[in-house]
Amino acid sequence: MKQPFDHRHAAHCESGALSALLRNRGLDLSEPMVFGIGGGLFFLYMPFIKMGGIPLTAYRDAPRVIIKNICKRLGITLRTMRFRKPEDSMAELDRLLEKGIAVGLQASVFYLSYFPRDMRFQFNAHNLVVFGKEGDNYLISDPVFEHPVSCPADDLRRARFAKGIYAPKGLLYYPEKMPSSPDLKEPIKKAIRQTCGRMLNIPLPFVGVRGIRYLAREIERWPVKLGPEKAPLYLGSVIRMQEEIGTGGAGFRFMYTAFLQEASDLLGLPHVKDAAKMMSENGDLWREFAVKGARLCKGHETGKEIYNELAAIVRECADREEEIFRLLKKAV
Repeated sequence: MKQPFDHRHAAHCESGALSALLRNRGLDLSEPMVFGIGGGLFFLYMPFIKMGGIPLTAYRDAPRVIIKNICKRLGITLRTMRFRKPEDSMAELDRLLEKGIAVGLQASVFYLSYFPRDMRFQFNAHNLVVFGKEGDNYLISDPVFEHPVSCPADDLRRARFAKGIYAPKGLLYYPEKMPSSPDLKEPIKKAIRQTCGRMLNIPLPFVGVRGIRYLAREIERWPVKLGPEKAPLYLGSVIRMQEEIGTGGAGFRFMYTAFLQEASDLLGLPHVKDAAKMMSENGDLWREFAVKGARLCKGHETGKEIYNELAAIVRECADREEEIFRLLKKAV
């Protein structure tokens, strides 16, 4: 008798979807472990790349990098397919489901009808798992929902072929070959070293710890540079990317905290656990920035002074993250 698909609510779609696919194939890794080994933590502030006229802020690496990294580090062969024709993509999905293979998909949130209307927005890089089909409805394990959901075929087809940035192009993926019992110690070390290098050593002012400090300087300039109407829009975008898109800045820091706690137990390195505690505290500081910034965006705070206060919090986040990653770099 076929076992029911083990759906678990996750914090982030990419790490949650891959964790579910691996668990379905017998490798039960927590979402934080997938996120950490996948090297998901990052920071990027790009004033010359704009979305909706506002500079891009990102608190994690690009979409699908987590999946790519963890598969490479654990020796997992991931089968991926894109399609030109929607009918071909849906036929292949049906064929895999008939064989009992759970499939990861990339899709646009806007067309997924099981999302409440006020939660649908134009984001094409959402990850979910399809594990079955009943009539014309697909059974879906969506990491951001507490329970499995279903989606009509027409809606799923539209979501898989949405246009725009990160267009899915019918992407589907599933583990084709799995290691029997991978040793996690060396992949964990490699992942931590890579994240340390990316946060500390990239010689560009827009990325890693340097990028966080760059953002702090920009926040100080916004009241004069942008004016009282535009400055809150820029600040609101930074906060939205931190708190509403995926798990955002503070959420990713808390997820990395959980990864470091698990890693410390596996590696037997107490300094890694120390870094986990520091990262959790820094997640709280990022959240403090978001709360204060939200008050400004809602008109409860005004004046250049509040921007200076917010910049000081962001600068302290940068100082703390530099300390954390230097500690981790020595520990592993």
